[in-house]
Amino acid sequence: MRDSQKYRYKITIIGDGGVGKTSLIRKYTESAFSTDYVKTIGAQFSKYKKKVKGAKIRLLFWDIAGQDDFLFLRPSFYKGSSAGIIVYSLEKTRLGERSFENMQKWLEDIKKFCGDIPLVLFANKIDLIDEHTLNTSEIEAFVKEHNFLGYYITSAKTGKGVVKSFNAIIEHLHDKYKDLNVPRPKVKKEKEIKVKNVKEKIIKVKKVKDKVIKVR
Repeated sequence: MRDSQKYRYKITIIGDGGVGKTSLIRKYTESAFSTDYVKTIGAQFSKYKKKVKGAKIRLLFWDIAGQDDFLFLRPSFYKGSSAGIIVYSLEKTRLGERSFENMQKWLEDIKKFCGDIPLVLFANKIDLIDEHTLNTSEIEAFVKEHNFLGYYITSAKTGKGVVKSFNAIIEHLHDKYKDLNVPRPKVKKEKEIKVKNVKEKIIKVKKVKDKVIKVR
């Protein structure tokens, strides 16, 4: 029966460094939140299993670093994405303002490498502002102009909107592909080799950066 079929989706999460991408994924997959900020090195991924309307869904969340240090690796990170999430911070700081300004850049980036895939916007860190003063007109205009599926107000710290927002994109993917012949995934060993190659690239780049820092 089709309901017993396993579906696999890769969801790529992008946005400036420090906006809470890693924390959002952890909150959804582990119900955990860390108060310590650790910069993502290149990219990291999380596996997660979920049932949607009786169907088994296997998810791979790719958290792409917001810094430009690993810009040349991004085409590899984006490859095979089923959907994308752009995250920006609502905090009233330069980081927050810049993350909103850079949404257009991230949009162009993911469209360049992934084409026309479903996209949603997460306005994160609502816990750092007074929600009653939030003006969503700019968010709504951006989402409408670029045909996003929608936007969600979230907080990785309190959990506000996190489950609802992730579930929305996952359920959209299931509804979109459930009646199609879902391509069978490549052999697990091949996928592990690809992941290993990407990890090795990241490690090599990090070692080069460390050497440069030591020389300085």
